[in-house]
Amino acid sequence: MTRHIYFLGIGGTLMGSLAQLAREIGFRVSGSDTALYPPMSDQLKSADIELYEGFDPDQLKPEPDLVVIGNAGLPRGHPGVEYILESGLPYTSGAQWLGENVLPGRWVLAISGTHGKTTTASMLAWILEYAELKPGYLIGGVPKNFPSSARLGQSPFFVVEADEYDTSYFDRRSKFVHYRPRTLVINNLEYDHADIFPDLASIQTQFHHLLRTVPASGLIVAPSDDEHVNEVLNRGCWTPIERIGPRPAKQPHERDNGNRWHTDSENGGHESSFQVLLNDTAFGRIDWPLIGEHNVRNALAAIAAARHAGVPASTAVAALNGFKGVTRRMDLIAEIDGTSIYDDFAHHPTAIRTTLQGLRKKVGNEEIIAVVEPRSHTMSLGTLRSELTTCCSAADAVYWFRGDNIKWDLSEVVQQCVVPAFQFDSLDRLVDTLASLPPKRRHIVLMSNGSFGGIYERLPQRLRAG
Repeated sequence: MTRHIYFLGIGGTLMGSLAQLAREIGFRVSGSDTALYPPMSDQLKSADIELYEGFDPDQLKPEPDLVVIGNAGLPRGHPGVEYILESGLPYTSGAQWLGENVLPGRWVLAISGTHGKTTTASMLAWILEYAELKPGYLIGGVPKNFPSSARLGQSPFFVVEADEYDTSYFDRRSKFVHYRPRTLVINNLEYDHADIFPDLASIQTQFHHLLRTVPASGLIVAPSDDEHVNEVLNRGCWTPIERIGPRPAKQPHERDNGNRWHTDSENGGHESSFQVLLNDTAFGRIDWPLIGEHNVRNALAAIAAARHAGVPASTAVAALNGFKGVTRRMDLIAEIDGTSIYDDFAHHPTAIRTTLQGLRKKVGNEEIIAVVEPRSHTMSLGTLRSELTTCCSAADAVYWFRGDNIKWDLSEVVQQCVVPAFQFDSLDRLVDTLASLPPKRRHIVLMSNGSFGGIYERLPQRLRAG
């Protein structure tokens, strides 16, 4: 009889991707979530997975062989969690299930850091695919070069987005300690996840634990100029380090292998067309539609990680010339009468800043309006409110939307913002205001890590209606 796995919280990016992997292995898979919506719901249905909105004990009858419990909105007191505990059903976390059922025996390439995990993991998976290595992968988003966010693959290589968020209500360690990578990318490191981490030092401790799992024959790819990352490396590192970015100003770490990936964009080149260099050797030029220095660095990290897995850098460069990006990372969703509308998964002030700076370099003096819902745990708690006042400096104006989850006075940010700023408590009024702007060439960037009340559909419809 086919074993049955039930996923509690199946609609999230990690849990939905794990469910697809379980189905591909051959398990019967079912699961529930508070709300299920595309693109994940479409992927799950196409994988022949039984889906339920809301939890009902009947979903667990007959009893599954295992329950995988997610960590988003599933604390003690949740009816599903309480039923599973009372019934004595066997359960585990998503990260632990992955680490025990998919990753053993694989060459794990893990992408970590505060920003750029999804994009870099998507780049790396595509490079390995382009090189005909047929990798497995699990990505916390929808890469446009692949039909789904996860697959088992047909080779030893497995690319995983390695998140520092905690594993579950019963395992407070970061998810990534379950993955045991051979190749580890640390893109950057800032304070985030204010709902579970009291300060940056507590996040750095988790990254230190991650470093302890990488073998001496592995590789760590890290920026040369991120002091928060360097502080983690200095606490203990047993693996060779390859660097991304400018020539370091300080004495190299004892584990640095002398390799530094950089581009001609550091000398005035353009971020959408740049030469890739390892030390003084050039490996080709990337011309792509992506914007921003952050994506240049993401590319270099992916190339370095792929090279560790045996892919020549010139092949990686050729692959990235065909990289299509990731859904909800500056997605151009509509162009209407001179107005371009973008969907961007903005979860942190730094992500907002780098995205808008990249767009400004691309469009010159054309008008940019940032429309921001500070919805992520860190922003909704008001932890980084001072950074919010400056993160939209590359825009001409910023429209802040105060959703129900924001528990602090957003007007403080509006008043202190370095560009003209306006607050909206009504989504209808926000859409009306944007739709009534006088016609001109402009770029409207919708920035939220949630559904934003359906504004992605409502605003284009309103603009088309005139």
